[in-house]
Amino acid sequence: MANEGKKEKRKIDKDLDRLEQFFEKRIGLGTSFDLGIRKLIVLKTNVHLYYVNGLTDSLYVIEIIKELVNLNDVEKPTKEIGKLIENRLVHDSVEVVKTSDEMVDQVLSGLLAVVVEGEGSAFIIDVRSYPGRQPEEPDTEKVVRGSRDGYVENIIVNTALTRRRIRDERLRFEIFTIGERSKTDIAIGYLSDVANPQLIETIKKEIKNIDIDGITMADKTVEEFIMKQGYNPYPLVRYTERADVGSIHLLEGHVLIYIDTSPSIMITPTTFFHHVQHAEEYRQSPAVGTFVRWTRFLGIWASLFILPLWFLFAQEPSMLPSALAFIGPNEQSEIPLIYQLLIADLGVEFLRIAAIHTPTPLSTAMGLIAAVLIGQIAIDVGLFNPEVILYISFAAIGTFSTPSYELSVANKMVRMVLLILVAFFKAPGLIIGSTIFILFLASLRPLNAPYLWPLLPFNPRAFSHIIVRRAVPGSVLRPSIVHPRDKYRQPPK
Repeated sequence: MANEGKKEKRKIDKDLDRLEQFFEKRIGLGTSFDLGIRKLIVLKTNVHLYYVNGLTDSLYVIEIIKELVNLNDVEKPTKEIGKLIENRLVHDSVEVVKTSDEMVDQVLSGLLAVVVEGEGSAFIIDVRSYPGRQPEEPDTEKVVRGSRDGYVENIIVNTALTRRRIRDERLRFEIFTIGERSKTDIAIGYLSDVANPQLIETIKKEIKNIDIDGITMADKTVEEFIMKQGYNPYPLVRYTERADVGSIHLLEGHVLIYIDTSPSIMITPTTFFHHVQHAEEYRQSPAVGTFVRWTRFLGIWASLFILPLWFLFAQEPSMLPSALAFIGPNEQSEIPLIYQLLIADLGVEFLRIAAIHTPTPLSTAMGLIAAVLIGQIAIDVGLFNPEVILYISFAAIGTFSTPSYELSVANKMVRMVLLILVAFFKAPGLIIGSTIFILFLASLRPLNAPYLWPLLPFNPRAFSHIIVRRAVPGSVLRPSIVHPRDKYRQPPK
């Protein structure tokens, strides 16, 4: 570690030949085909330009080279050539660095380094042009009405999409570089007069404490370091690829985490109920939004409890009222119901995984074949009872109606555990399992925010906002869960 500290303080060599040798040894200049160097003589002084081909905009680089070469025709040799060149760098973002390690990091990040012989410093020019796609609507967060742009893999584009929606001078983006080898850019966004300062400092501290060689898996790696989730399946941060969703959470007082190379941004802190909301609810009238929300809540409840409840009634028909006596299998199968349910539930998960990894033109056809043919054949040969397929389908639809993919998978895992408990202990198994499940969620406090808020601890005003989609003019207060410095969204009347 002592050697690392010495390297960080190494000054940029004033002799450009030795500096070139340093780059050859340090980053493979001359070996890696994408690392470039352009050598110029400006007013009888050697000038070197270092860059990475695939990460820089060649047109900007050419314009800068033209300006430097033209100095030979319009200027006379001078001892202040460094200042003269700095004045001729036709770009809005120019920074001076003094150490070779800073210079290497900037070049590998896609910036252009201009070094003048005898100066002992480098001009860093932001000519980055990262490969990537244009902003487009996220596949997992589609809406009938609303904006069609979404976050992409470029952190600069993502912060710009946010600034386009919040043109407030108090919007802040603080950037960090994490990863000994990957050197990934991470930015946190917040409103300085709204967000809780303790929350901001906690997140900054956790990000700075990340010590790893690389975070090429981006947001998920950062989440595991910050939240220390372990094997808890439930999501502790909310992901979104929609710029409007990210912006509205900024206005509420949340802190957003942007990671370069990831199209998803993390919203912190979040509760269970943040994961069951969708932008579509706020693109419709309050009445329609409330109806959509209730329907979604019903689907999420079905994904968790409809299978365990049906299995319990199938085992204990006496628990059913006479009006519902038809519930339960009419025919006995050689395969126990619990095995049928678990196999069918895993089969739906197989289909979902297969659809993700199947090319789009084929995935629809594959889903139809699997759903119709495999399900019907399984019933005909006696592998599954028809009612098993029916209730598995209800549970699957509820799973797919859950807005958060992470939450839907976690709920499926809980559902399978409840099925096993019902198989062993019947009604007490379902009651005890459900109680432990709720207590587990209530015990979670991501970034010191109760996970089941505003249900536990109960906050009547906030809970009413969860149940009913309120009109924007009536939403005067920001959510208290984020402890905002300014609690009013609108001036109180």
